[in-house]
Amino acid sequence: MAMGIVSDSDFDKEKVNLGVPSKFTPTVNPTGVVEDVSRGRGTGNTAVPDGIRKIIGEESTVNGRQSGIELAESFGISASSVSAYGVGAKSTSTYDDKPNSQFLNNAKQRAAKKARNKMIAAMNSITQDKLATSSAKDLAGIAKDMAAVIRTMEPELPKSPTGPINTGPQFIFYSPQTRKEEVFEVVHVKE
Repeated sequence: MAMGIVSDSDFDKEKVNLGVPSKFTPTVNPTGVVEDVSRGRGTGNTAVPDGIRKIIGEESTVNGRQSGIELAESFGISASSVSAYGVGAKSTSTYDDKPNSQFLNNAKQRAAKKARNKMIAAMNSITQDKLATSSAKDLAGIAKDMAAVIRTMEPELPKSPTGPINTGPQFIFYSPQTRKEEVFEVVHVKE
């Protein structure tokens, strides 16, 4: 039988075909209790939920700080908190701890992927015929702009505790320390 709106008689026939009685009557009367549940942060709690932090951080990272500030103002969140959320931190006091940085890196990668696709499409549109006309300059400008977006949206590289990660060759020089003659013990020998 096709999905859609059916008459009650057709519905009852299908229920009988499936082995369900046509007039189903519950054996237990359900009773319900209405409880008063407080929603939201609760009274006195000023913590911003992590989901809102992520949304504001993504907005600030991908669409610019001003856009993030406008979104934060609609939630009553300060501009300084937008700066913290934009780097993945939970607050301005925990600026070095960045639990949401992976989420923001994923958002940057999505934006960079879109820009990369546009850049490739613009570069593919530059043909020999268009090189002869002035519109190729416009296409090159689009490709250049998309490359700048990709460069801006590349995720941050993780930093090691000793400093930035260096992928190039490393040279370590060892130089022996020079000691003065007075440092060595004197041994007298008979000849």
